[in-house]
Amino acid sequence: MFAFDIPLTERAVTTDGRYLFPEELCQEEKLNLDDPEWEDVHVVTGALKMFFRELPEPLFPYQTFEEFMTAVKLPDHSERLQNIKNLVQNLPRPNQETMKAMFKHMRKVIEHSHVNRMSAQSLAIVFGPTLLRPEKDFLNMAISTVYQNQLVELILLEHAAVFTSTKDPL
Repeated sequence: MFAFDIPLTERAVTTDGRYLFPEELCQEEKLNLDDPEWEDVHVVTGALKMFFRELPEPLFPYQTFEEFMTAVKLPDHSERLQNIKNLVQNLPRPNQETMKAMFKHMRKVIEHSHVNRMSAQSLAIVFGPTLLRPEKDFLNMAISTVYQNQLVELILLEHAAVFTSTKDPL
């Protein structure tokens, strides 16, 4: 049996949308990962998606949103891929490493798409708007969502090219 102490805290949201957490913990919850509720993949996926959605800043930082949107719209595939790779490599190291692990995991999910029906496109639709979003909502959100999904799908399909560098093998 696994039991983890997970602190649950109250939080306040600042005017710019960032979260502030109190210094003292309000309560703790014991999680039993042997509980059958954790066997439901939808519960685990929902928790993962909520984790990324609740971050004060998305995995693709706000200030890079427009750059990624511009890159994914490039008509030439190799130029688009190179631009996205460069943008990923210029992200803060924690974002890069988290992104690398997340996309590696999603690639494993895709390997089982014949069973779980989660293709690269399906995962991109589910996680695109969660991992990459603008700081402020704007009028053409539907069009933006299409490009967010395309970016995540491209990174999933080109995982090795995006995350492999000469000094850091996959």
